[in-house]
Amino acid sequence: MSDIAPAIQPDAARELITRYKTRLKSGAEALRAAYEARPLTDPILRGRSHLVDGVLRDIWKDFSLPASAALVAVGGYGREELFPCSDIDLLFLLQEPPDEDLGERLTQMIGLIWDIGLDIGHSVRTIDECMEEAALDVTVMTNLLEARLLCGNAPMFGSFGTNLRAQLNPGQFFKAKRLEQEQRYTRHNETPYSLEPNCKESPGGLRDLQVIGWISRAAGFGTHWRDLARHELITNEEATELRELERFMQHVRIRLHHMTGRREDRVLFDHQEKLARKFGCVATEAHRASEVFMQEYYRTAKKVTQLNTILLLNF
Repeated sequence: MSDIAPAIQPDAARELITRYKTRLKSGAEALRAAYEARPLTDPILRGRSHLVDGVLRDIWKDFSLPASAALVAVGGYGREELFPCSDIDLLFLLQEPPDEDLGERLTQMIGLIWDIGLDIGHSVRTIDECMEEAALDVTVMTNLLEARLLCGNAPMFGSFGTNLRAQLNPGQFFKAKRLEQEQRYTRHNETPYSLEPNCKESPGGLRDLQVIGWISRAAGFGTHWRDLARHELITNEEATELRELERFMQHVRIRLHHMTGRREDRVLFDHQEKLARKFGCVATEAHRASEVFMQEYYRTAKKVTQLNTILLLNF
């Protein structure tokens, strides 16, 4: 056991946990209330990202991390698309492997982040280690593509970005993501019409749209649907349709998280009637409200798969 004194004493740590848990809870409640009053996806997804940003930056200061280190948001958190119960992907970027003192501080900081209720996926790496992992695993490369500096050493983060772009091969990345999608489709029986689809992972779900975004970013085509239209990969009408389809699936996922209080992405039978009410679906003589909702879901998922196919061919 290390004989180095911890960065923060137990009593102070307990006070920090209480303070940050309260801050996160009140912030989440305010975001939910605003969403229920006016259901818009961008304010709640970016709002939770900004809420977590502020908490993590303050924790970074509490632990007096060295100026040579940096805290980086990656994955969905990096692109500021944080659903109500999504996990938070973090990279602790260092100039060199941590010594005993820094390792102790990082361990305590990561433990405190868990204790305040944030479900995190984290890695502690140097730039060289990031490049090595990205070369071996397309999932790591994908997460790092969306990296966003939260606090710490900005010049080092800039070097990290330069190294990543130099290492990235857009053609290889495209092939790897297409293979990854084919494998995901196989796991979900190759159909968007599952009776209990996963709004994130099933064919026609959010992941199909994210794949397009990742490939576009890697190829230098931009990060928004309008960017693809400017590069003549889709029409302006298709760009508008893609944003509407994306919003529908985002609403489904947001409401599932709110209804269950956890990271639940499956549109289970138990949730379908409640979702139908949230979406304003009304029963007809022939169909229950839940069936009306699922018909809309399937229409959306089918359009997503069609546009995903078109864009992959265009790429």
